[in-house]
Amino acid sequence: MSLLIISHSDCLRHRPPPGHPERPERLEAALRGARQIASAIWSDAVEASTQQLERVHTRSYLDRLNSADAAGQSMTLDPDTHLGPGSLRAARLAAGAVCAGVDAATSGTHSAALALVRPPGHHAESGRAMGFCLYSSVAVAAAYALAAHAIERVAVCDFDVHHGNGTEAILAGDARMLLTSSHQWPLYPGTGDPRQPAASNVVNAGLPPASGSNEFREAWLAQLLPAIDAFAPELILISAGFDGHWRDPLARLQLKDEDFYWIGEQLKSLADRHAKGRLVASLEGGYDLKGLEESVLAFGEALA
Repeated sequence: MSLLIISHSDCLRHRPPPGHPERPERLEAALRGARQIASAIWSDAVEASTQQLERVHTRSYLDRLNSADAAGQSMTLDPDTHLGPGSLRAARLAAGAVCAGVDAATSGTHSAALALVRPPGHHAESGRAMGFCLYSSVAVAAAYALAAHAIERVAVCDFDVHHGNGTEAILAGDARMLLTSSHQWPLYPGTGDPRQPAASNVVNAGLPPASGSNEFREAWLAQLLPAIDAFAPELILISAGFDGHWRDPLARLQLKDEDFYWIGEQLKSLADRHAKGRLVASLEGGYDLKGLEESVLAFGEALA
């Protein structure tokens, strides 16, 4: 089946202060890459529902964001994370896009889906915005898959250069979930130390600064892919961050476009083996525009 790409132009309306790395041009670059995938089918995202968000976020946190949005306020939620006009709709669309991907994958209309949206999500905790993220979009989709579909085991795979502390805090200890992550270590946000696992359902692989293709692939081949294989998930969700690319300004890994093709191919193979091909990926990081465009193209071609 063809790859379903889910996006929305209103994700461009989230506008952090000038000079912020999480800027609208990121999404434009990702879309340029995806438009080169000839077989892709495109769909507009819809906002995540309150019920979907409440499965992983506290009511008080959601109320705070909703009140600020309704008042048209601009807020600094943490030193890196900003809320302004258009931000909350963009974040709801981002979370809703991953949930729509789950619907498509579980219904069989498209086994693989890629949500090209912003802001990213994997640093957002249940009651706190953090690291450019407002809603923990992939965690929202994982909880939705378990609650709304006949899915009993979900593997969440994260290859963003930064550890997804929010996803981990939300999913840790839930035996229906497996979280696997490769990330530069040490690096922001300071979590994800592989020597201190958060729970038995979490597998972290830390990559030292300057690690490249060999170290990245070995971490997945030796630790993360076998854990996913043994878990035999019925759905694979991916936090697809491309800031491990050698061009990226926010970290020091040395990955290439072909590494993102490779990891997409590996995870798609596991989805085919265990999950009837059901796989949904969502854009996380990636802050060099050329690197992001080329990486999304490579990763999307592997899924397609």
